[in-house]
Amino acid sequence: MKIKEITDAIEQYAPLRLQEEWDNAGIQVGNPDAQVTGVLLCTDATERVVAEAIERGMNLVISHHPLIFHGLKKIMGRTPVERTVALAIKNDITIYSAHTNMDSAWQGVSFRMAEKLGMTDVQFLDANDVPPYGEQESVTAGCGVIGNIKPTPALDVLRQVKEAFEVGAVRYSGDTSRDITRVALCGGAGGFLLNKAVEQGAHLYVSADMRYHDFLDNNPRILIADIGHYESEHYTKEIFLEIIQKKSPTFAVAFAKNETNQVNYL
Repeated sequence: MKIKEITDAIEQYAPLRLQEEWDNAGIQVGNPDAQVTGVLLCTDATERVVAEAIERGMNLVISHHPLIFHGLKKIMGRTPVERTVALAIKNDITIYSAHTNMDSAWQGVSFRMAEKLGMTDVQFLDANDVPPYGEQESVTAGCGVIGNIKPTPALDVLRQVKEAFEVGAVRYSGDTSRDITRVALCGGAGGFLLNKAVEQGAHLYVSADMRYHDFLDNNPRILIADIGHYESEHYTKEIFLEIIQKKSPTFAVAFAKNETNQVNYL
């Protein structure tokens, strides 16, 4: 099987045209026509992850975050990105990412977050109609999701969030005296959707990279939980796995063992 067959399957699920203008999803390094020897899945394609792929005989690394966001004028091993690119090229490793296109796709990143919390009636928080793609006849894409949970005390919901997403510490602000029944979620930096969450009646908004004034300005309106960027998106690897296994159930694919959250908690 060629690498292109794997990446085409991902793009049927999450077309590159769904990505934001500033993004750089798709092949970062490598040859799409090479034969696949195995696939290593990760959130971030780091030197350690590429080294693991080499050690395990896998020549395709699929990440959520793009390795290359900005143009590289030189590759001299001065930065982690330069070293990772050089290591991949030297060892014929292809690196591919599905970032904001996977965020925006139906059953994408935020939907997977909702699944982890057992939410029901889940829909996009900020939806946009797009031309049909993949196996879909009528397609909606968008940012974030909103849905329902059974009435649960706010602090208990926050504890469930911490456990479900393997969070070292939850930063939160807002009224914790009420029961929560409606929850909005956004993988990654989701401050731009706060007003949408309030408008659609969410009692709790779970996302990452919240600013101090996001908490301060919305304190009376909604309970906000910042769980960390990596924590909100690391289950994206499960989506990649399911897509590849549907394409080829017996193909060699694995989660990277050498991937760790780059942000630590003391």
